[in-house]
Amino acid sequence: MSATLWIIIAGAIATYLTRVGGHLVISRFDHIHPRVEAGLNAVPAAVLTTLVAPAALSAGPAEWAALVVAAVVSLRGGLMAVFLAGAVVLVLARQFVA
Repeated sequence: MSATLWIIIAGAIATYLTRVGGHLVISRFDHIHPRVEAGLNAVPAAVLTTLVAPAALSAGPAEWAALVVAAVVSLRGGLMAVFLAGAVVLVLARQFVA
């Protein structure tokens, strides 16, 4: 097998073990402290930020337009509306601007 396939398999195993391990650790507690719960609730936003920030720093006008539209839609819309608005603006801007 190629090295790429081994890397993919190792990544999949590491992801599975961290997810199962986190679930097993948290399930052992009867009550979760509110600060721990607040921290766990913040994880999705933190992960999204780590994915968006590098792309935003090296973005062109199409990506900036999509980011601005997604930010505006996020003030009133749900997650799916934000995703769809940003994706549509990105596709259209890349098609007609870039």
